[in-house]
Parts: sequence; C-alpha cells; structure tokens
Amino acid sequence: MINFNKKYFYFAIILFILEFLIAIFVKDAFIRPFVGDMLVVIFIYCFLKIFIKNRIGTVAVLVLFFAYSVEILQYFNFIDHLGLRKYKMATIFIGSTFDIKDILAYTLGFLFILFIEKTRKAEQN
Repeated sequence: MINFNKKYFYFAIILFILEFLIAIFVKDAFIRPFVGDMLVVIFIYCFLKIFIKNRIGTVAVLVLFFAYSVEILQYFNFIDHLGLRKYKMATIFIGSTFDIKDILAYTLGFLFILFIEKTRKAEQN
C-alpha cells in the first residue's frame, strides 16, 4: 500500500545529512566505512517507508537483500564490467571494493531496524 509517512521522511532526511557529513568530514577506518554502511541500510529502509506501508519485516528484508546484492556485485567487479570506475559518483553509489565487514555492517543495520521498530511497536501497545 502506498502512502506518505512524514515521520520516516524526517528520519530519512536526518540520515541522509548524517551520511553526507560522514562522507565529507570523516576520514577514519571505522565510522566512515562501517557505521556509514550500517546507516545506509537504515536510510534506505526509512526512505522506502515514506511511501510503502507494508510490514516492517518485509521492507527491512528487501533492503537487506538489496545491500547484499550490491556487495556481491562489488565482489564480481561489476563497476569495471560497466566501465564506470573512472566516474567518482558511480564508485560512490555502486561501490568498488568487496569487504565482508560490509555484510556485517548491513546485517547490524538490519537488526537495528528490527529492534527499533519492535521497541516502538511495543510502546504503542
């Protein structure tokens, strides 16, 4: 079912700004690569929940599947097969290097979504 959810819209905006700030100002080996990957899963989830009213688990699993798929494409050097490595924006969005830690970060982002949504739902009841 399609709708417009203001709460998820505001969360998505905040997460987008946070991701942008991390990308611009943080140059470390943990926050930018690991926390950034966790947050991108949460951002994509919130973005989809702006418009999609489907069950929490369904949307969260789809986002996790998407994140895993992108990482698998990185493993197979998809960006090189497309001839896009020379384009910085393409390497930022698609990614260029497979890292098993990214899978862990995506999974933790997914688990965080489930935890927060379950906690929020319990508080409403």
